Amino acid sequence: KPRFIQIKGINMDADVGAHMIYIANTDVPGMIGFMGTTLGDAGVNIANFQLGREKEKGEAIALLYVDGVVEQSVLDKLTAHPAIKQAKPLVFNVD
Repeated sequence: KPRFIQIKGINMDADVGAHMIYIANTDVPGMIGFMGTTLGDAGVNIANFQLGREKEKGEAIALLYVDGVVEQSVLDKLTAHPAIKQAKPLVFNVD
């Protein structure tokens, strides 16, 4: 099964799922909770959640493998957080 092992020079080890969310953010406390709560409030179930960062308080990346399509309104709520620079849906044809 394919995996992500590095993105933009940031090491991580993440399964590739059919529906994923790529989030680029600044490494600050509370991000995992914010992402989880925002998605949970929208009824989005997280199957897998992987993080990586370049350095403390530097650029960070989250890859979330979710159970289905994530609405743009949910992505907009994520990017409304000042530490989140980008939240993009990813779709892959995997079994």
